[in-house]
Amino acid sequence: MNDLTQEQTLERDVQLFTALLGEVLREHSRKRVLVIVERLRDGFMQLREQEDAELRDKLMKRIEGLDPQTLSEVIRAFTIYFGLVNVAEELNAHLARMDLISAGERLWMGSFDDTVRQFAEDGVSAENFQSLLEHLVYLPVFTAHPTESKRRTISDTFRRIFLIGQDLHRRKLNEEELEDKLQEILTHIQILWKTDEVRVHKPQVTDEVQQGLYFFRESLFEAVPLVYRFLEKAVRRNYGATCGIRVPSFIRFGSWIGGDRDGNPFVKPETTELAVRMHAELVLELYLERLAGLRRMLSHSSALCQPSPEFLDSLDADEDYWVDTMGQRQRLFLHEPYRRKLAMMRHRLQANLDRVRARMEGRDYDGLPEGYCDERDFLNDLYLIRDSLVHHGDANAASGPLQDLIRLAETFGFHLVNLDIRQESTRHTEAVTELFARQAGAPYYQAFTEEQRLMALAEAIAHPHPFVIDKATLTAETRETLEVFEVIARMRAEIGQKVVGQYVISMTHSASHVMEVMLLARLAGLVGKDAEGWFCSIQVSPLFETIDDLSHIDQVMQTLLDNPTYQGLLKASGNQQEVMLGYSDSCKDGGILSSSWNLFEAQKKVIALADDRGLACRLFHGRGGTVGRGGGPTHEAILAQPVDTVHGQIKFTEQGEVLSYRYSNPETARYELTMGISGLIKASRCLIESPQEERNDYLGIMDELARYGEEAYRKLVRQTDGFLDYFYECTPLDGIALLNIGSRPSHRKKADRSLGSIRAIPWVFGWGQSRHTLPAWLGIGYAIERYRGTDVERLAKLQKMYQEWPYFRALLSNTQMSLFKAEMRIAREYLRLSENQEQAAAIFSVIEEEYRRTLTQVLNVAGLRVLMEDTPDLNHSLARRNLYLDPLNHIQVAVLARYRAEEDEEKREAWLDPLLRSINAIAAGMRNTG
Repeated sequence: MNDLTQEQTLERDVQLFTALLGEVLREHSRKRVLVIVERLRDGFMQLREQEDAELRDKLMKRIEGLDPQTLSEVIRAFTIYFGLVNVAEELNAHLARMDLISAGERLWMGSFDDTVRQFAEDGVSAENFQSLLEHLVYLPVFTAHPTESKRRTISDTFRRIFLIGQDLHRRKLNEEELEDKLQEILTHIQILWKTDEVRVHKPQVTDEVQQGLYFFRESLFEAVPLVYRFLEKAVRRNYGATCGIRVPSFIRFGSWIGGDRDGNPFVKPETTELAVRMHAELVLELYLERLAGLRRMLSHSSALCQPSPEFLDSLDADEDYWVDTMGQRQRLFLHEPYRRKLAMMRHRLQANLDRVRARMEGRDYDGLPEGYCDERDFLNDLYLIRDSLVHHGDANAASGPLQDLIRLAETFGFHLVNLDIRQESTRHTEAVTELFARQAGAPYYQAFTEEQRLMALAEAIAHPHPFVIDKATLTAETRETLEVFEVIARMRAEIGQKVVGQYVISMTHSASHVMEVMLLARLAGLVGKDAEGWFCSIQVSPLFETIDDLSHIDQVMQTLLDNPTYQGLLKASGNQQEVMLGYSDSCKDGGILSSSWNLFEAQKKVIALADDRGLACRLFHGRGGTVGRGGGPTHEAILAQPVDTVHGQIKFTEQGEVLSYRYSNPETARYELTMGISGLIKASRCLIESPQEERNDYLGIMDELARYGEEAYRKLVRQTDGFLDYFYECTPLDGIALLNIGSRPSHRKKADRSLGSIRAIPWVFGWGQSRHTLPAWLGIGYAIERYRGTDVERLAKLQKMYQEWPYFRALLSNTQMSLFKAEMRIAREYLRLSENQEQAAAIFSVIEEEYRRTLTQVLNVAGLRVLMEDTPDLNHSLARRNLYLDPLNHIQVAVLARYRAEEDEEKREAWLDPLLRSINAIAAGMRNTG
């Protein structure tokens, strides 16, 4: 086995899984399914090698001759294949990394070993490296956008296959044991075949919260402590065991699931309250499990070691709790002090958990024990045990599971995640307008200028009793808006101060939009003025999403940061301003080049404003899974940020299907977190040494390219007759809207075919399904061609930019991946779905021409012969999927045609199942959706 290359080992695993899937299909599917699957795969493989119109026609006729049930089974077979390929790739990547570690060689770029080694080799002192570590905050935010089509039960089964596959590689098995393992995999594939991967019902928001919790329970609670251990090892290896560098706990997690109400009518105040309690319930359950393990392990006897005086004092102080509250015998664990302490800690935590559950169920909890006041008391007990073990020479016992639990408690507290709340700016404006209107003699707020609004809002925030409000007389919308702030205040008091992260305002167009939120928070007691001055326990993150908003970001933020009332509130809340940048809508609005460049420029403007005022500023990147929504490898994305803008902190959304790929397996989660954190460490080097400024000539060229790119994008998307009809008809958007993969509607307004009505996610999802992937590359080829013309020197300049500038390199690397996933031959097949064939053909010819232009220009600039030549593993991975994606796309076209043409409602419904399954399958094959 060891004689095989990594690629050969991976191919062997893929072939094994495929063969076992074939066995399951042979035994458990309708008789013809395996034959159809193989003939379609082989036929479309031939077409890839050489176009043959007669063969293509023959394959389409075969597809069109199949009934809905058989088609559904064929699609399901392809979907399971993609899942098995994902498992094989993830497993082999993990094993290759472990082999490198075992060999003691220098590890991969982005590993902690390589990163810390580079700092040490560059002469960065231990003191400076410590200083950098102390500034770090790494904050992925989990969101529930409707792009994750995989059910949790399916994820569990694939996890089992991963673990069995690991045994096949790692353990020395005799023939009988090997046969047993193969039978186990076969059994799990058989279970997959008999488990419906498409949800019968659209998920509720609480289902999405449970889906998010899955990653913490199954993966992250194991991965996070190991990430810290590996970083500590890298520090010791490169700076020496006695260097004195201490790695603080800087990983945090956020979530929008249950807090994001922008455009989702199903997220109510009570939904947010339930989500917070579900988070608290899970984290307390997981701590209790680990405390039980520690109690079994730390069996030290006071007759054989001497605990620290501080620890013994704490045991004495807890004597009444032990006897009266717990009702325990004094002699229990009398000579096993750590077991006694851990038993009390478990009792207290159980009391916390019982109270959370009582509140969730609406039960009375007055008679329940108090438990811990907050996470700090719990952590202090853990620190006491750790320090006492070190005190009597058992530091090794303190550095294992106990230290892991300390890391977990420092990371997750009693709240698990910082739940961000998001709402659209107009909801706040409407609420504030109504509140002002209900006051006697109050002027009409909507008629105010921006300056007048800011004055009125500042006065109201500072007033001891700003409004006389009878909530019963308010509109339902305003009542609900106010209740959200009341929930924030209540949950902070109940669970802890960190339970809510930021209040995010989408579509922020002016400073008053932020001040309106502060006024609404004032009414819930979250901000205000008392005898000691301003207090503020809410932090607001304005979200800038459109090209226009990004270009005006400095004006809005300057007005806000210079407002005396806001300055007072900001200072009271810690003097850190977070600003969120929207990748999705800006890309839909002006195209990928304009979006990317405006985001780049906006970051520099905001950081400069904050620096001038002595404020800390954290940028929050609203990235999606796909390139069209800011996706791409996290390590490269962080390094591609503007120089001197990542000051130790990075916050970004992890959306939809990205959660599954990055965090389902603890082994992969560990790798992904490591790659992101190492990128953050490198990008934050500006904190300890002067950064090298970006070249003005590069910035000027990007200005020009972005202008040309936006021009090309708008010409096609906004100025071409019938373009949106093309999008609606030549993509499976109608199926996406019906797919039960998210609680959020796919449109802001129903039956509205405007670009503004379509959400950014279905926009990207639709183009991806039909193999256009247009949002990720449209305009780039035109921009480069127009800039360089026939000037050889200009091409050389672009090539140098690609080699030297991380931003430009990441942009074109991501473009390559999107061009590779696009297939113009397949995209053309979707034209048959258009009602106006002539118009659709004309639009497609423009798209195809721009695709070819972009392909040529990107390869020229990158100095490559073929796409992704410099990332062969990813190239092979995508090519491997194409074998099954090609037939799936053709099936989808045929099913869409039947579904749309069928007038009989019952017959039409029969075609919906294979349509929805085809969307699921293509999403799984392309490894991203929206």
